[in-house]
Order: sequence, then structure tokens, then C-alpha cells
Amino acid sequence: MTLSLDSSSYLLVLTGAGISAESGVPTFRDANGLWEGHAVEEVASPEGFARDPLTVWRFYAERRASMAGVVPNAGHRALADAEQRISDRFLLVTQNIDGLHAAAGSQRVVELHGNLMRSRCTVCDRPPFEDRTVYRPGVAPMCGRCRAEGRDALLRPDIVWFGELIPRDAMARIAAFVDAAGAQLRFLAVGTSGLVYPAAGLVDVVRARGGRTWLVNAERPANVDSFDEVAIGPAGTVLPALLAG
Repeated sequence: MTLSLDSSSYLLVLTGAGISAESGVPTFRDANGLWEGHAVEEVASPEGFARDPLTVWRFYAERRASMAGVVPNAGHRALADAEQRISDRFLLVTQNIDGLHAAAGSQRVVELHGNLMRSRCTVCDRPPFEDRTVYRPGVAPMCGRCRAEGRDALLRPDIVWFGELIPRDAMARIAAFVDAAGAQLRFLAVGTSGLVYPAAGLVDVVRARGGRTWLVNAERPANVDSFDEVAIGPAGTVLPALLAG
């Protein structure tokens, strides 16, 4: 199986947790889907944050700490190399929050669910900012700009939590790319479950436009039958060969 890209091809890529698992990114879930006895939804929702911001920040501080020493794998690098070749005709949409695509050199990236290493204010319109601080237990950081203006406001991770909408500008950027590509659109999904929307619906959008679709996954996802070409295997092994041409 190959995914050939000529001088008119556009490539839309969707990546999920599977590609980062090969770099050792932990999921923080045990066999029962819990973190320290908490359902993950309790520490990844607006309601959970309003109820107990200290616990939510401890969860995300642990996630930040766990990224120390984690580096992109061959799958991340193969996608960055493909972008180098076709430039503006490439767009990478990721459900991951680990920043490994940027670390591999990818520049045209839409982070559907935010970024673990950014924070934003819960009150003011300060843009999200890079924040790699591993806050110690019992600390919920405050917005420095709000404090300078005489009010207290909590920071929160710049993550799209359960119950929150995908940023409108992210969806608009994807739609504009699909419109520009037309029938020259190619779609590649890597390491996804096929269960989380709107990402899982991108394959159907591309097929409706007459584009061709590829899937690379460690196992068969829920929407496997929507793809024209399927390769079951690790992204770090499959992608370099798939995108070599």
C-alpha cells in the first residue's frame, strides 16, 4: 500500500492517541478507566474544575511531568517530511495534546483538543500561552494579568474538556482546506478509535468530495469500513514506507 503525492495532491491527516502511544505517552487510565479513583471525566470537565481545581491541576501537572524525555517517533517524523514536500497542500489535524507533531517539525497543525503545555485564563481574554510548569500539589495557578488589574482569576489548562466545543476557528481551517483541495484531496487517519466526533466524521467528508482515504492503525477502529485502503500495524513502521514516494 502506498500513498503517492503528486504536484497537485492535497493531504489531510488526522492523528489520534495511537501514534503517541508508540513514543510512550501514558494514558493515565487504569483497567477501570480511572485516575486515582476518579473517573477521568471528573478531572477533564468544566464541572470538575469548578468543583475541585486543585485536583484537576494535580492531574495535569502529572501529565506534564510524564512528558519529560518523550520524543517524536518515526511516524511523527514521516508526517513532518511529507509536509516539507508538499507545503501548503498539507494539513495535520490531531486529537492529541502532547505537542509531539510540532516537536517533529510539523508546522501546519490543528490541535482539536488543545495543548497540554499551554494555559489560559478562566476570566480575561488573554490568549493561551506556553506553560510547561509542573505545579506542585495544592497549587492552582492564578492569572498574572488579572492580578495586576486587581482581581483574582484561576488559570486552566488550554484543553478542550468533556462537554466543551471544538474551537470554531479549528473547524473553519479544516473546512477551508477541504474546499481548496477539491477532488485532489487525500485523507490519512493514523492511530484513531473512529469513535470521537467530529474527527471521526472527516473520512466521510472527504469521501463525499470524491477524495481517496487511507487508514493506519494498530487495530481496526470503529469506522474502518469507511476507508479505501487500510494498513493494520504500528505507525512508526507503516508511515515511513507509506509516505516515502
